[in-house]
Amino acid sequence: MTTEAVGDRPGVPRAQRQARVLALITGTEIASQAELSELLAADGIVVSQGTLSRDLLDVGAVRVRGASGALVYAPPGASTAADRAALEERLARASAEVLVKATASANLVVAKTPPGAAQYFASLIDQAGYAAILGTIAGDDTVLLIAADPTGGEALAAWLLAMAASGHAEPLR
Repeated sequence: MTTEAVGDRPGVPRAQRQARVLALITGTEIASQAELSELLAADGIVVSQGTLSRDLLDVGAVRVRGASGALVYAPPGASTAADRAALEERLARASAEVLVKATASANLVVAKTPPGAAQYFASLIDQAGYAAILGTIAGDDTVLLIAADPTGGEALAAWLLAMAASGHAEPLR
């Protein structure tokens, strides 16, 4: 004899269950599937571990560091202040290690790196997701950065050079 979980029956629409999963991971730090399952059960939605795993995958849940430092489920694209700070420090260290020169013109910056380092450097810049940077294009030893501000190239180049000099994250204005 097998028992069927309430959430696994057709009576509980998958979209409704997944919306509840997304709401729970958005508003609460949940460290495990067992904890998430208990919260769903409290709402009258009982699911198997396999269904819950698929739901987390379907909603695009990610694992990020919570306030306590533990990994928790979060909605897609979420990052914590600690994640953001770590990424900015990684970019600053990379600037110190690989940025040779940065030259600006209007809203463009040409950043020179040693051969083979440009794509890695551009990827770190893109991952940081600064609103002041529309995007990057990387070759072998050159990264083109496009500033959102039509005259923002000078500030962007100065910011990169400041991080390269100090090796520490600097605020991007």
